[in-house]
Amino acid sequence: MRTRDWPIRSKLTALVVAPVTALLALWIFATTLTFGPALNLLSARTLLYDLGRPGEVVVTELQRERRLSVVQLAGTTELPALAEQRERTNRAVAELRRRVDGEALRDAADDLLETRVDQLLTALAALPAGRDFIDDRKVDRAGALGLYSGMVSAAFQAFAGMATLTDPDINRQALALTALGRSRELLGQSDAMLAGALTAGRFAEGEHSQLVQAIGNQRWLIENAVADLPETGRAAYQRLTEGEAFTRLRTMQDTLIEANRSGRPPVDAAAWQASHDAVQQQLRDFELAEADGLTDRSVPMAVRILARLAAAGVLGLVAVVVSVLVALRVGRTLVRRLSGVRTAALELAEHRLPDVVTRLRRGEVVDVAREAPPLDHGHDEIGEVGRAFTEVQRTAVQAAVDEVTLRRGLNEVFLNIARRSQSLVHRQLHLLDRMERRAEDPDELAELFQVDHLATRLRRHAEDLVILAGSAPGRGWRNPVAMVDLIRGAISEVEAYDRVDITAVQPAGVLGRAVGDVIHLLAELVENATAFSPPDTRVTVTGEPAGDGYALEITDQGLGMSAAALQTANTRLASSPEFDPAQSARLGLFVVARLAARHGVQVRLRPSGEGGVTAVVLVPTDLVTTEPPAGPDPATLGAASADPSRRLARTARRGAAPRPRTRPSTARPAAAAPPAGAPTSDTSPANGLGDEGSASSDATADDLDGLPRRQRRHTPTAQPRSTVTDTPTPRSPEEVRRVMAALQAGTTRGRATAITPAAPAAPAASTVPPGPATPPEPPTATERDA
Repeated sequence: MRTRDWPIRSKLTALVVAPVTALLALWIFATTLTFGPALNLLSARTLLYDLGRPGEVVVTELQRERRLSVVQLAGTTELPALAEQRERTNRAVAELRRRVDGEALRDAADDLLETRVDQLLTALAALPAGRDFIDDRKVDRAGALGLYSGMVSAAFQAFAGMATLTDPDINRQALALTALGRSRELLGQSDAMLAGALTAGRFAEGEHSQLVQAIGNQRWLIENAVADLPETGRAAYQRLTEGEAFTRLRTMQDTLIEANRSGRPPVDAAAWQASHDAVQQQLRDFELAEADGLTDRSVPMAVRILARLAAAGVLGLVAVVVSVLVALRVGRTLVRRLSGVRTAALELAEHRLPDVVTRLRRGEVVDVAREAPPLDHGHDEIGEVGRAFTEVQRTAVQAAVDEVTLRRGLNEVFLNIARRSQSLVHRQLHLLDRMERRAEDPDELAELFQVDHLATRLRRHAEDLVILAGSAPGRGWRNPVAMVDLIRGAISEVEAYDRVDITAVQPAGVLGRAVGDVIHLLAELVENATAFSPPDTRVTVTGEPAGDGYALEITDQGLGMSAAALQTANTRLASSPEFDPAQSARLGLFVVARLAARHGVQVRLRPSGEGGVTAVVLVPTDLVTTEPPAGPDPATLGAASADPSRRLARTARRGAAPRPRTRPSTARPAAAAPPAGAPTSDTSPANGLGDEGSASSDATADDLDGLPRRQRRHTPTAQPRSTVTDTPTPRSPEEVRRVMAALQAGTTRGRATAITPAAPAAPAASTVPPGPATPPEPPTATERDA
């Protein structure tokens, strides 16, 4: 039996129940031992009146019937008195049977007495058959004497079984009375033998010896029985023996002992009969009186025993009850105190410590002494455990405070580094923008665009630190942005942008307050898709309205993820957990979860049909709006007859056609637009990072969709590409404008009808009419703050 894992209440209960049960069992045992003798003494009266008195009557009637039967067998005629005596004997036997069959006697008698009573009834059942033998003279006097003597002996065996009282004095006196009865039986046997001899005229063979033996046994039993009687009984018996009848009977017994063994008994029959009947009746009365006195003495004794038993039982029961109450009180106290320590431990582990950590993360000030109050559980061992646990509580709360303080400090460090990096990246992007505006060589301009793209990605990673530190990035838009432009902006922040295809994207827009975060979220998912798929596969992006928002799907063709990994990732995306530095390999998922939780965007990963993973982004309805209008066609830019309602269709958006920046007539010459999907600079509309906060006076059609486009430009004075080449033949501004407009319109139409966008390539630079240089666009307000 393993008791180690038992609850403390069960252990204390077992500790209490065992001794209390033993004490209760001992009390019951002692009570039973005392109660049994008392009941035995009380049952003496029942035994006397239900067995003793009826049995004594049966013995007396059997003795009389025996004498008459022996006299009849000694003579030659039947005695009428024998028939009458048999009737009296039958009535006595019937009464005895009725008494011994009662419930009272059976309840008071033990097993030994019941056995002897059954033997007595069995012997009495043979009485009718014995009578028949006597009537038919099939037995002699000795046989008849033995028949009746056996029944009387069975009765005295039953009487001796009654003497099983627990009190030794009373039990000894009961045995003495039984011995007196036996001596009286021997006197009766002597009377029967002498009556037969007197009727026959002489002793039969061996009959004198039996008579002498009976007389001797009778005298010996009387002497021993009287010695065990109480003082009053001995005195009464002494007075009885001094009477005239006893004296004459003893004298005649002495004469019979000395008589001739075969001659006629030397006593007068009438004198013997008178003396015998008198002595027999006196002895019977003496026995009955002593039996009544014995019974009367046993009842008060039984009452005293019961009184002592009651007192001992009550005291024992009180002791048991007190023991139980003390054990319960001590046990409850121990259980309550131990339960208090347990409850305090669970309260700290499950509620208080997590609540302290949560409040610390919210920036609240936590009082360690108030959150870990001392536990008062006394001054014993349990109290020492409580005080030790109080110290553990304080240490744990203090450790939580220190940990959150350390986390907060690390977040501040991350945020400070990220803000500094952002400031440098913004300055770098503006510097690149100015260099791009001054660049003339198309190859050099393409390289500047690549550096611009790397700087854009660097800015996104810096924003990751800001997001993980718990702050919001500085980018923002006032006006809604088209969904396709938002997707293009996200793609432009990915290294392998040339592997991403924008397929079916239904028209929609996103409110300006969520544009920057949604771009960042999509960029992280697209970068994961390109990083965890083979380089020769494509990543597709689709978008369509859903029942409760706008759904974007980013699908790769990689190796996919296991079911357990998908479940873990989806759990992390849905719950936005605290950043764990040990999970730095899944840094993008932390960022996506933070951004999604900020705007209520739902992100879920599931297996794709091509073996990879599909990231489903559900933008909520409160962030989705209608698609904003696109800018004018560059082929009609500046024409008086241009249709003002002409806009780039959704197919043009899917082809990532550039949206021109409308400048005044004094604008710098513009370079050819970059190919679809190519990386753009910080202020480029392709990456969704336009200067929303500048609100400059030159905002034109480039701001119609919220994401302005940059065009490659070079300085009005073209520098020679090589010192050994001749200066190119100049063209008129009108000719250059017509050529570039036609080239750009054709490129737009071709991309709109293409299934897969073309790989990025830097077109050759072209010239535009000279004019005054346009100054660099000023940084946004948020960039200045960063």
